[in-house]
Amino acid sequence: MSGFDTNPFADPMDVNPFQDPSVTQLTNANQGGLDEFNPFSENSRLTSTAQTVPATQPSSISQPAVLQPSVEPTPQAVASAAQAELLQQQAELERKAAELDRKERELQSNTAAFNPRQNNWPPLPRRCPIKPCFYQDFPVDIPADYQRTCKMLYYLWMLHSVTLLLNLLACLAWFTVEVDSRGVDFGLSILWFILFTPCAFLCWYRPIYKAFRSDSSFSFFVFFFIFFCQIAIYIIQAVGIPGWGDSGWIAALSELKGNLAVSIIMMVVAAFFTLCAILSLFLLKQVHSLYRRTGASFQRAQEEFSQGILTNRNFQNAASGVASSAAQSAFRGN
Repeated sequence: MSGFDTNPFADPMDVNPFQDPSVTQLTNANQGGLDEFNPFSENSRLTSTAQTVPATQPSSISQPAVLQPSVEPTPQAVASAAQAELLQQQAELERKAAELDRKERELQSNTAAFNPRQNNWPPLPRRCPIKPCFYQDFPVDIPADYQRTCKMLYYLWMLHSVTLLLNLLACLAWFTVEVDSRGVDFGLSILWFILFTPCAFLCWYRPIYKAFRSDSSFSFFVFFFIFFCQIAIYIIQAVGIPGWGDSGWIAALSELKGNLAVSIIMMVVAAFFTLCAILSLFLLKQVHSLYRRTGASFQRAQEEFSQGILTNRNFQNAASGVASSAAQSAFRGN
């Protein structure tokens, strides 16, 4: 029967490694040691105590550095810090804005107290109720090449005013010796002085001042037209037609037979009118030469005139009123 108990398919060379005598002996020895070992017995405690070697305390010099665990801030802390920083920046900006506002108010008050472009002509006392109407400063407004000519035109206007005043006095003297026939001349001399003195300043001096200041072609053409008429008036006044309110050469020579002193006064006035006419012709030629060098033209004058008319607020209001009236009438007609 032993022959039937063996596995016919088993490998005759197959050997179980756990059946090896050395392995079996070692396994049995370990099991016996584990069964006999009691950790709670007195002998085992003494053995383990005797075999335990206490660890030596390391010195403070050789003690390794202990890394502290890094504490990361929470999102709430980060948000609070950012909000505090923003509030601080906002407070700083508000402080700077308030400082700038204060400085701007101080600058505006100083500018209001002292305006470098404040009107200074005519030079009137501060206590006078009438204030200056124009600003005039040759070194500031007029280029250096045009200052001499502009000043000469200003002096010509002053000579023009003095001549008209002298003409009034001469006509007054003429009226005193011929009361019956020279009242018209005296009245017209007063009118010429009151009318031509400011008109000359506004109509031909200020345009040439603006022309030199801003190189305006339109102002040049206004000056040329009105100043040419002024020269014609000077010539008529120098001639001195009786009954026209002018102490010219004809009126002065006609008075030689009546009163010599009055005639001499009228001749002086006639000489002033002649001087004004000569100086006007000279300055007109000089201004024309400067005008040709500035590059001004009639086309530019037209453009400046059109632009000035279109940008004028009064003209815009009038045009809008006319357009609205036309639209309303057309709507009513329909």
